[in-house]
Amino acid sequence: MEELKVVGLDLAKSVFQVHGIDARGRKVLGAKLKRGQVLEYFARLPVVRVGMEACAGAHEWARRLRGLGHEVKLMAPQHVKAYVQGNKTDARDAAAIAEAAARESVPAVAVRTLEGQQMQALHRMREGLMKQRTATANQLRGLLAEFGVVMPAGVKKLREQASLWCMQAGVELVVMREGARVLLEQLGWLEERIARLEGQIKQLHRVNAASRLLETIPGVGLLGATAVVASFGGCESFESARKLASCLGLTPREHSSGGKQQLLGISKRGNGYIRKLLIHGARAVLRVRCNNPLYADSWEVRLAARRGTNVAAVALAAKNARRIWALLRSGQAFDPAYGQREALST
Repeated sequence: MEELKVVGLDLAKSVFQVHGIDARGRKVLGAKLKRGQVLEYFARLPVVRVGMEACAGAHEWARRLRGLGHEVKLMAPQHVKAYVQGNKTDARDAAAIAEAAARESVPAVAVRTLEGQQMQALHRMREGLMKQRTATANQLRGLLAEFGVVMPAGVKKLREQASLWCMQAGVELVVMREGARVLLEQLGWLEERIARLEGQIKQLHRVNAASRLLETIPGVGLLGATAVVASFGGCESFESARKLASCLGLTPREHSSGGKQQLLGISKRGNGYIRKLLIHGARAVLRVRCNNPLYADSWEVRLAARRGTNVAAVALAAKNARRIWALLRSGQAFDPAYGQREALST
């Protein structure tokens, strides 16, 4: 047992597989555990590095194992899959996890804190309710269109016009009128729940110094700031700002060969939710600055005029991702004149 260096833990609902290796990669232990046996088993082991895939429940297990003194390394499943030998079994998955955890070249996923995971849960619930609201609004809009009633764009105008139609509909449309009222009630219920979740997110934001720091960046609002802090914490797992932007899928997708470099569009890998929030925030910034003469010479406005708003929005989102990394690592608020002072000093 003294030779034990890395333990791979394959997570599951009921049966967990353990695979331990030494410094040379040789297997020194293996076990199949029930859920209630996991903590007791690891409490008896010496302090080792424990590797796990970043999947459902992984962050909770990581926090518990860290409480026992172990070093925990969470990894994205796509990085572990390359080390699976032969057909898939739980034992081979655990062996692949141990092999990947032993290699420093395999990137690690930051273990979320309890507060961060709860904040992320609020974002997930809000996103699910937003999708339900869109689906309900589209269903109401489509059903009314079947009767020759075309509703205006926007949920607010839809509710107003649909309510007006329900009051003015004739007796021959009594069935459709009652159905439309049911959908309007559901739409109101969803908007009430969304507003309640947004209020909870705002309360967590007020007491979180890191998210309030990120809110100072133009284009990073309440949702973007809290989502970044919930997912990445202080960005300790990223060595550079570009790696954070790459994790969000905002860097070019490369297809180079034979010494010839070819950069394509953004990769769209990683956290798509935060990428969407940053791009939407960048669009809002461009909408204001492109119509303001004070920003006529700014790089994002000139890029929008030369390449289009979509390219400029993605470029600004990528830059904001780098700014997020810099602010979280330095602890300083965003300074719009920082780049100008650096240029004048050189």
